[in-house]
This record gives sequence, C-alpha cells and structure tokens, in this order.
Amino acid sequence: MDRRKFLTYLGCGCCGMVLNSCTTTPITERKQLKIIPEAKLNAQAAAIYEKIKEKEKMSGDKKSLSQIKEIGKKMENSISEYFNQSNMDDPTKFFDWEYILIDNKKVKNAWCMPGGKIAVYTGMLEVTKNTDGLAAVMGHEIAHAVAKHSVERASRNVLLNTGTQLIDIFSGGKLSSVNRVTGMNTVGLLSQIGIMNPFNRKQESEADYLGLIFSSLSGYNIQETVKIWERMKEANKGKAPPEFMSTHPSADNRIKKIQEWTSDIIFKYPPIKI
Repeated sequence: MDRRKFLTYLGCGCCGMVLNSCTTTPITERKQLKIIPEAKLNAQAAAIYEKIKEKEKMSGDKKSLSQIKEIGKKMENSISEYFNQSNMDDPTKFFDWEYILIDNKKVKNAWCMPGGKIAVYTGMLEVTKNTDGLAAVMGHEIAHAVAKHSVERASRNVLLNTGTQLIDIFSGGKLSSVNRVTGMNTVGLLSQIGIMNPFNRKQESEADYLGLIFSSLSGYNIQETVKIWERMKEANKGKAPPEFMSTHPSADNRIKKIQEWTSDIIFKYPPIKI
C-alpha cells in the first residue's frame, strides 16, 4: 500500500476514533477527547495511591485529617446530589473516595487522583489557614477528578505521540534528525509549550471554576479562595516560571478570574439541600 492510501485510511480511522470518543466536561460542557478507559486509569491510580501510603509518612494530626474527611464527605454528597437533582449522570458514581494527610511541611500541595483518591500535605495547611481555605483547595483538586482531566490528558498524549511518530515516518525521519542535531527533544519541547502547556492551563482554570462551584454547593465561603491564591503567590514569590512555560495559570491571572466568577457562582450555586 502506498503512503497516500495508508494516510487516507489512517486518517479515516483516527477521525472515527476521535468522533466516537468526544464527550463534554460536566457543568462547563467543554468538549473533551477521551480514548483511554476511565476504569483502567482509576485502577492504576488506586494502586499508586497504596504505594504512596506505604512510602510517605502519614501525619498523626487526627484533628486535621478528620477535618479533611469531613470536607470531603460534604463535597461527595453535594456533588452527587447536584447531578441527581439536575437529572444528569453523576461523574463520581464509580469513585472510591479516600483521604490521607501526608506529614511534610515543606510541600505546600494537595492532589486528587482519578477515582477520588485524595492527599493533602501538612505544608498546605499553613496556607489554607481555615476550613473555608482548605475546602477551596480540596474543591479544586476534586474538580480535576470530576472533570476527568487525567483521562483527557492521557488521551491527548496518546494522540500527540502517535501523530508525531507518523509525521516522522512520512517525513523520512526529519523530526528525529532535528532532535539529533539539537541534542534535545526539540519537537517534544515545542509540543509541550505550544500544545500541552496551554491545554493544561485550561484544565487548571476549569478546575478553579468547578472547585468554586463544589465548595459553594457544600456550604463553604468561596470568598476565601482569592486569599488562598494570594498567600500561595507570596509563598512562591520569585520562583514561578513564566506562564507560557508552566502547566498552571499565573497567580495574577488566577486571582483575577476567581474574583470575576465568585459573585455569580454564589448566586447560581447556593448550598444544596440534601
């Protein structure tokens, strides 16, 4: 089969795969590409989570862990109830929620794996300061899982890697030649800066928006969220890379958008009755 025919058949096949795998993000209705099975990613995340629990030192701060679990439970229930009341599929129905507090004051971070596996580092508690602040951070991380961002990111990586390999094949190895001449993965770097980083920043912004909604639905004061990012900005002063090199929006852009969204979300998404 000649190259032109092969590319024609391949293009048709890829289009079919992409069209059959297009969905939308809950609430924002942004179009998504998901070609990686969610169940597979959830299972992998659960296995990694268990290894993290074995490797990392768990905090003995039972009061803070109890607070994390209480916030998490409120969000679990509020999210499910919101989608049920809205007659929409609950994106968390297959989640196996779990919460841990990792004893590391140097790390100001929290995350939520696919399937609802959540971790907060003790260093983040120094930034959140209070219940509403902690809820803001947890709402953001939970939003990533609810919006299936990991599934979407993995799917895009597969598509991007496949496309790059095919272009290299049909260009007679010119992309590989560029990498050899420059001594680095130039194509990969350009793809990261030009495609993946902007896409990841879009996901982060979406998680900010959805996180505000989930916090508001759960009865927390989302006006605290801006204060969280102001404190994070202060903590990271001078260390943040330029936005185009980063997977996250700049602190200033983040704060600006949150300020624009807050009043509207408080009005549209008041605490939900369960």
